[in-house]
Amino acid sequence: MTQSLPPIPPAQPAPPAPPAFPPPSSHEWSPPPRRPRRAGFAVTVLTGALLVGGGAGIGGAALYDAASGDGGSSTSRTSSLPVVDSGNRPAASGSVESVAAAVLPSVVALDVRGAGGAGSGSGVVLDGDGLILTNDHVVTLGGEIPADQAEVTVSFNNGTKVRGTVVGTDPLTDTALVKVEGVDDLKPITIGKSSNLDVGEQVVAIGSPFGLDATVTSGIVSALDRPVEVARDAQGNATAYPAIQTDAAINPGNSGGPLVNMDGQLVGINASIRSTSPGQGAESGSIGLGFAIPIDEVLPIIDQLRAGETPTHARLGIQVADAAGTAGSSDTTLSGARIAELEKGSAAADAGLAQDDVITAIDGRQIENTEALIATVRSYRPGDTVKVTYQRGGKESTAELQLGSDA
Repeated sequence: MTQSLPPIPPAQPAPPAPPAFPPPSSHEWSPPPRRPRRAGFAVTVLTGALLVGGGAGIGGAALYDAASGDGGSSTSRTSSLPVVDSGNRPAASGSVESVAAAVLPSVVALDVRGAGGAGSGSGVVLDGDGLILTNDHVVTLGGEIPADQAEVTVSFNNGTKVRGTVVGTDPLTDTALVKVEGVDDLKPITIGKSSNLDVGEQVVAIGSPFGLDATVTSGIVSALDRPVEVARDAQGNATAYPAIQTDAAINPGNSGGPLVNMDGQLVGINASIRSTSPGQGAESGSIGLGFAIPIDEVLPIIDQLRAGETPTHARLGIQVADAAGTAGSSDTTLSGARIAELEKGSAAADAGLAQDDVITAIDGRQIENTEALIATVRSYRPGDTVKVTYQRGGKESTAELQLGSDA
C-alpha cells in the first residue's frame, strides 16, 4: 500500500518506532475492492524517529552522536601518508552541488505539536512574505489533529526558528500552506513546470529525513504519472495523485520538501515512498521508490488556499470499482475502472456514459484501475474538457466531456 510520509517525532535515543500517519482523502469514488498487493511492499508516509546506536551493521565503528554530530575524535590533523589538496573548487553549473547551494536557503524544517502528539517534516518557501508549502499530513500529523490546532515551529537553513500558522490545507491533494511573520531576507524557491520533466532526467530532493535538517539527495525521474493512492477515509474519499517517481533517496521526514530539477526549480513536493516494510511505521526507509506530487497539479490549490477559498477538484460524478475480465468474446484481458453508479446530471451522465461501462483511458492515458482513474482526474481542473475511452459490451467507444467540480 502507498502511504504519504508521516511527520517525524522528535529524535531521542532509540525511541520505539511511531506509527506512520496516512493523510485524509478524496471525494467522489466509493472504495473499490482491494486487489492483492505484491507481498512485502508498502507505500509509506515519510515520518520517523532518529535512532541513535543499536543499529545493525555498525560493528566497531563509532556511533553517531545526535547532540554533536561527531562520529569520533581525532588527535592529529597530520598524517604520514601522502595527501593531495585539490582545494575547494567552485561548483560546476548544473551540478548537484550548485543546485543544493541555490535551493537550501529556501527549504525549512517543520516541527508540529498538538493534542494528538508531535512530529516533523519539511517545507519550502514560496514568497518573501513568509508563505511555506508543505503536505497536509505534516501539519495534521497524518490526520491526528485538526490543522487549526497545530503548533508549528519553522526552522530555516540559517538557524532561525519562528512560530508558524497554518493558512489552509487540502487533504485530497495532500497540500498545506504555513505562514511565518517577521522573518527578513527570505529566499523564495523558483517554481518550474513538472510537465517539462522526462523519464531519466536528473533531480534533487531536499528535506529533513529522520529530523536531519538540510539533507540533500539526488537521483533521476524513474517514471511519470505514476498513480499513487495514499489513503482513504471512512467515506471512501481518496488522497491520490499522478506522481513523479524518483530513485532519489526519500525517507521519513522528507514530506513537504522540494523535488527540484537541475536548474534548481521546484517541480514536485516529496510525499510518499514505497517500502519493503509490511506495516506502517517509521522503520520504513528508502528503497529507491519515492513519489512527489507534481507542482503543476498543486499550483491552483495553492492559489485557492492563499486566497482563503475552499479548494476545488475536478470530478466525473461516478462511483467505480476495479474491472477485471475479458473484452467481449475475445481473449483480451480487460482492465480499467467499471462504473458502478452515476450521479444524475453529472459530467459522465451528461456525456452518455452508463452503469457497467469500463473506463480504459482519459486523453489517451491508460486507466488500469480505480486508483489510476482518481489520480488522473485529480490532475485536471473543473471545467477542463477530456476524452474518455470506455468499453461497453465488448465494444470500445469514446466520449468528450467537460469535468464537473466538487465545489
